[in-house]
Order: sequence, then structure tokens, then C-alpha cells
Amino acid sequence: MCKTRNWKTAVSLAGWLSAVLLVTACRSQSPMLSAPVTGYNHTSAAINRLSVNGAGGGNIGPHQGGGSQVCCGVVPRHWVPGLRAIVEWEKDPDPRGYIKRDQYGQFDNKDYERHAANYSRHKVIVEIPRYTVAGTLKVHFLPCDQVRVSADNIKVVDPRYPYNYPMKMEEPEVC
Repeated sequence: MCKTRNWKTAVSLAGWLSAVLLVTACRSQSPMLSAPVTGYNHTSAAINRLSVNGAGGGNIGPHQGGGSQVCCGVVPRHWVPGLRAIVEWEKDPDPRGYIKRDQYGQFDNKDYERHAANYSRHKVIVEIPRYTVAGTLKVHFLPCDQVRVSADNIKVVDPRYPYNYPMKMEEPEVC
């Protein structure tokens, strides 16, 4: 009889312990979420690489974006006032510039170096507008090296999206 009672007590205790752990786990949500990073290039330059708070990569051709996502940045589960992002990128102002190739179709190193000497590197800190549900980190590259970032779960084509930029923006002569 004692063995049966001990066994029932152990099963009952294990059941209660499991329930407590389950409830505790459900309540302990992380304050931060991983978020894919995607870029939108509204300019005639190429974005060779980008990062948001150190996460990102990829390259975005002129007047392109949204198709590829890189994993992962981090955003707060709930928006907080003063939320900012550090955006870094490398820009090729002449993405269609000619670069000599050798007989095997490989870029000529010296000509490539000449072309790459015109690349520029940038870094800005931008505000992230209020969001209700955290989602993808969307980075918009605008003329004159301006950048906007959103971290919501709203698609770019949705009227509620905080930015409404045409994919092909006019670039001023002087910034």
C-alpha cells in the first residue's frame, strides 16, 4: 500500500510541477524579438551592403527592394519612446559603370579598384516610429543619403504604413 501511495504522490507532484512550469514559461516572454531586415532603395545608386544595428547584409540595386530578407535584427516586443536604429551602408554611385574583364570573364583587378574607389560608406542614427506589433525591420534609402526605418508588422503597400515613398524618387542636383 505504501508503494502505491508513494507512486501516486510522485505522479501528482510531477503533474503540479509541470503545470507550474508551463504557466511560468508562458508568462516569461522575452522583451526582445528577432526581426528580419529588408531594404528598399529609392535611389539610382546601388546599395552594396547594409546593416541595421549590426544585422543585415545583401545588396540592393537601384530602385529595387523588398524581395530579400536577411536574418536577423532585434527589436523590442513593445515600442518605446526614443527607439532608434543605427544604419550603415556602402553605396555605389555608378552601378552600371563599365569594369573591364579578362579573357575568362573575370573583373580586371585594377579597373575594379578604380570603380570601387568611388564607393562611399555611410552611418546614421534614425528614429523608429511607433508600432503596435513588432515585425520586419524595413530600411528605406532615399536621395541625399537620407534613411528611414520601420519595425512594424505592416506591409509597405498598406495605407497604414508610416512611409509612402515612390520606388523611383527624383534626385536633386545638390543635396
